[in-house]
Amino acid sequence: MQFGKRSIMCGEVTSSMAGSTVTVNGWVNRRRDHGNVIFVDVRDRSGMVQAVLSPELNNNAYAAAQNLHNEEVVSLTGTVVKRSASGQNPQWATGDIEIQGHALQILNPVKALPFQLEDERVDEELRLKYRYLDLRRPRMFGLLKLRSDIEFAMREFFHREGFLDVATPILTKNTPEGAREFVSPSRIQKGKFYALPQSPQLYKQLLMASGFDRYYQIAHCFRDEDLRADRQPEFIQLDLEMSFIDELDIQTTVERLIQFALKKVFNRDLKVPFERMTYDHAFGHYGSDKPDVRFELKIHDVSLAFADTSVNFLKAALVHGKIGALCVSAHHFSRSELDDLVEKMKQQGAQGLLWITCAADGSLESPIAKFLPKDFVERITPLIAGFKQGDTLLIMAGDFQDTWTMLGRLRLMLGKKLGLIDENIQRYLWVTDFPMFEYDKETNTYAAMHHPFTMPQPEWEGKPYGEIKARAYDIVLNGIELGGGSIRIFNSAEQTKVFQAIGLTQESAEKRFGFLLEAQKLGFPPHGGLAIGIDRFIMLLAKCDSIRDVMAFPKTAKGSDPLMQAPVELEDKDLAEYGLMRKKSLT
Repeated sequence: MQFGKRSIMCGEVTSSMAGSTVTVNGWVNRRRDHGNVIFVDVRDRSGMVQAVLSPELNNNAYAAAQNLHNEEVVSLTGTVVKRSASGQNPQWATGDIEIQGHALQILNPVKALPFQLEDERVDEELRLKYRYLDLRRPRMFGLLKLRSDIEFAMREFFHREGFLDVATPILTKNTPEGAREFVSPSRIQKGKFYALPQSPQLYKQLLMASGFDRYYQIAHCFRDEDLRADRQPEFIQLDLEMSFIDELDIQTTVERLIQFALKKVFNRDLKVPFERMTYDHAFGHYGSDKPDVRFELKIHDVSLAFADTSVNFLKAALVHGKIGALCVSAHHFSRSELDDLVEKMKQQGAQGLLWITCAADGSLESPIAKFLPKDFVERITPLIAGFKQGDTLLIMAGDFQDTWTMLGRLRLMLGKKLGLIDENIQRYLWVTDFPMFEYDKETNTYAAMHHPFTMPQPEWEGKPYGEIKARAYDIVLNGIELGGGSIRIFNSAEQTKVFQAIGLTQESAEKRFGFLLEAQKLGFPPHGGLAIGIDRFIMLLAKCDSIRDVMAFPKTAKGSDPLMQAPVELEDKDLAEYGLMRKKSLT
């Protein structure tokens, strides 16, 4: 089909072009019939422009406009004219002009749309099924443009800093790095499988062994995990690695990167350095390794106040655990509010939630009020500075890790419920000095908290595994982990000892990581790095509730793609190509 090719984008027509002829191509955003005059708003990625069609201007164009429908693809040619002062639209960049149409072509008609683009209540699965329609919304285009701008700014920063952008393989080897992997069968080597990378972790370390010194990549990563609002099976991360550095070098580089990107895209000045907090401090005061520090409600260890308690569940908790409390001031909880909090925390998995309120007359109100010692306020005051009349203690007891995790969840719940969080601020935070290993109660074994290539802090050998700290760090924004990194092991002997600590025999380590152990014997420099989840970062910058809003073609919460209708079952003949056969039943 021959059509009038555009001479200008819709949003770029200005009053300085008055009297000139232009051609715009795009979609019909809206049509309004005023008798002998039809107004048509034509839209493309740059914005909208209003066209006027009437028999006086061109009868053929006017006739074509009578049959227009929203979202039809058109080419429109006409003369730019200034609008009268009363007819201007200040919300549009083109609001002071319009195009008097002389020619109108319908390049592609449309059938009835599955949903109207202006309807914000459309079911998400329907939006994803027709994602190409959903992405026509100006809001969605704006989100993906923001993403593009941020990624471009990041590339510009790294190029200026002497980093090399190096692509690493998607088809790689199955290696135990923590998360479950996707695997892909090989047709050429039947019975063997590639793994899709959880991250470029090992490749970027090998690039340091290659002498590249400074590497970055905006990389595709894959993890076959349960999904949530900020997690997808396929995601994009900013990956970087540097040689001959320490933790501060990595952290400072990342701070300057974010500072540069925000200035470039938003013209926003970001204060650096970011706040730093150890893992022990973060978990001890906030019940999380990614604390939201926009509000001050902290967890207090109040075990000493109950040292001689006669309350059985508190006494039992103190045998191998602790008692923690949140102290809420300036809010009077009704009994129904307290009962609701108790029920919600039980739904979260907590064993229970105890409350104690100090009334205006100094008396204590609580389900266990008669069991509290007379000097309870005196006991609590040294543990919670500022405890006073009108305050409410929300208390949990039990295993330290489990109890503080639940108190951390309660803290976030209260932050939202009581309006303690300023949604207009952004608080970046480094969490440092993570445990090297984490204990699995079910298997009675230890695993690497970050990954097994993380370097332990000095003099770690001989210490109980639970006391060993790693040279690892996470970057957090408003209570959400943006990414994490570490200084890596570069010595083969130390790497072998860490493998042994997580249960990998020498034979198993050689089979899975022999290439790495060999490289570490052939001139491996000290190095470290970090990865940031681009999807999460853009989600937070755009104040979205889900990373699906900032990804062009995401999966649903169940990991399916309604647009492509993936994943799909393969027929037996297709499986046979890979040396595979279907089981009679799949569970």
